[in-house]
Amino acid sequence: PRAKFGSGAQRPLTLCPAKVYDYSSHHVQPAGPRSQPNPACLSAFSQFRRFQEVTLLRFHEIAGNHNVSQDADAQLERLRGRQEALESAANETHAATRQELGRLRAQLKKLRRKTGEQEARLTALQEAWQESTAGAQRQEALLADLARDVASQREAGRAVRAAQQSLQKALEGVQDALKSQGSNRLMALSQDHGEQSAVPTARALPLPELEADAASLLDPQALRQPASVQGRVPEGPLQGLRQPGAGSSRASSGGIPPPPPRATVPCVTRLLMASLFLFPLPVCNVGSMLVFPNASTENFAVIQPGPRTSLLELSVCSWVRTPAGYLGTILSYATEENDNKLVLHGRDVAPRSAVHFVIGDPAFRELPVGRVLDGTWHHLCTIWSSIQGRYWFFVDRRLVSMGSRFRRGYEIPPGGSLILGQEQDVLGGGFEPSEAFVGFLAGFAMWDRALSPGEVSGLAVGSGLPRGPLLTLADVSALHGSVRKVNCTCLELCL
Repeated sequence: PRAKFGSGAQRPLTLCPAKVYDYSSHHVQPAGPRSQPNPACLSAFSQFRRFQEVTLLRFHEIAGNHNVSQDADAQLERLRGRQEALESAANETHAATRQELGRLRAQLKKLRRKTGEQEARLTALQEAWQESTAGAQRQEALLADLARDVASQREAGRAVRAAQQSLQKALEGVQDALKSQGSNRLMALSQDHGEQSAVPTARALPLPELEADAASLLDPQALRQPASVQGRVPEGPLQGLRQPGAGSSRASSGGIPPPPPRATVPCVTRLLMASLFLFPLPVCNVGSMLVFPNASTENFAVIQPGPRTSLLELSVCSWVRTPAGYLGTILSYATEENDNKLVLHGRDVAPRSAVHFVIGDPAFRELPVGRVLDGTWHHLCTIWSSIQGRYWFFVDRRLVSMGSRFRRGYEIPPGGSLILGQEQDVLGGGFEPSEAFVGFLAGFAMWDRALSPGEVSGLAVGSGLPRGPLLTLADVSALHGSVRKVNCTCLELCL
């Protein structure tokens, strides 16, 4: 009998008899009467079949899920590999992008600097054009005055030539008269008129008289005198030779007195002065020289350390000689903040007859150096004062350029990189062949003050360095490329 269980109890187990057939035996038993199956057993068998079907279906689902998981793992691995490849490509692209951005940033900085230079140049050209326009009338007036002066000088020259011809004729007449007279007559004439010495021959005049005549003919004051006065100057002595005693009577009668004696320069002194101009004295106290053989970017000299304090004034002077058609870069001082704190450079582009004097990029001034490009030695001196806001540029002791309102109150900071012969676009590098210096650099020196014109002149003639130089060629710490340093006492011995 079935026992009754609670709602949470399981059903009782029903055992159903089953007949097992032995198919391995060859004997077939005769069929007997069939018994009726138990309904409970039929229900259990149907439940078992359903359970078997559900289990088989579940096994198929598990197998399918396992295959799906394996496919997902493989796909995940492929995605992971693709992600790593994308990350590597992204890193390479990022590095290339950063490098390209750095290059573009450097080019942009250089372009801004060049744009600033061009704007400053345009401003300077505009100011120069305005000044030239304003001074056109003054130039025309000066040209008119010059034309009048030239005309008057031509008239004076013609008068001088006429006076010389008349003097020559008078001298020939005097010589003929002296030849016809005897030596006694010459001595008498010399005593009567107070001559310094007798004339030994008719054609040999005393040397002092020849010097006086030459000095009177070459005297600039005599050239500026009117033709009438110039024509009367030599008549007194000549008439005195022809008519004894006429000079004293003319002086006593109130006539034109004889001209006062002029101070003459002896011929020997003139020859000595001419020799000084033709053969100048050697320029010494140079110290040393740097040789830059070509326009390679590897040729430069380093002065380390550079300025150790801020500069409110400076003077940069040096002897230069260049065979190139442009001057190139003399010096370049750069810091991490600005690559053009102090630059004096030219370049192999128009205009080649000028260099840029830069104080704190982009402020600069153009300095004329056309006379320096003749392949001979020239002395350059650049001076700047932040206190006055002015600059001066000397070439061979002559002031060729100056200006005001240039970086007034600005300070050049210390701790930068000072290079000779190359222009720095970045700190310690970024050189260009068109801005390289080619030639010889001698006696380079820098001061932290503004030199006086007398000190500049003393430097140019080799009198020695003024007091307190900040840097010289003795402070060069490294030579790069083919740059050579030559020790020489005088400029003529540097080559």
